[in-house]
Amino acid sequence: MSMSDDYLTQGTHGTYMLSTVDNPFSPFTQFKEWFAYDVGMGYHSASFLARIASTSDELSSADQAIAIEQAIDEIVRENVSGMWVKVKEDDFDSDSIDE
Repeated sequence: MSMSDDYLTQGTHGTYMLSTVDNPFSPFTQFKEWFAYDVGMGYHSASFLARIASTSDELSSADQAIAIEQAIDEIVRENVSGMWVKVKEDDFDSDSIDE
């Protein structure tokens, strides 16, 4: 399991992750670059998500995914700064990543 797996969730309509509106990297295919940019900008989105998500080793994988998706949805809903977005893998096409 990679580090990025800890922050993605398989929802009913696809796989989702938390990101920021200005991060040019895909957290799905360019996680190291995405993470470096996120931390370098001081967002710490993965840590923020970990603080909000109600997860436990006692939960099944499916329940963990639900908890993570609920936390992503809460962060985006209560997004006073407008910085965070819920992204899915097909939001990133190869043309926009290389620009």
